[in-house]
Amino acid sequence: MPNMYTINQVAQLCDLSPHTIRYYDKEGLLPFIARSKSGNRMFSDTDLELMKLVCCLKNTGMPIKEIKNYMDMVVRGGETSEARKQMMIEHRREVVRQIDGMKKNLNIIDLKIKFYEAH
Repeated sequence: MPNMYTINQVAQLCDLSPHTIRYYDKEGLLPFIARSKSGNRMFSDTDLELMKLVCCLKNTGMPIKEIKNYMDMVVRGGETSEARKQMMIEHRREVVRQIDGMKKNLNIIDLKIKFYEAH
């Protein structure tokens, strides 16, 4: 039998609040989540990995609307794999652009620190 996780366990594993997970579910980012007989959200190991992906995409600036589009394609299956790959390639470009910008900003901060250390 596969591992199943409660919303509180997933919240802890993903460093989120249960409220945030419910919000993501309400926004359609978690169309794969099953419910127990009592109506509680239950997450499999695969669901947990998808939840981590949702967090990664959100943390790297992908809008919720785009994450929902991606997850809808996941549910549709293999026919969307090329479109999903292209989404990831485009998002990766954006993340690299953000990293480059942060590196430039970090350099300015480092120069300012050196200025203060010299005076």
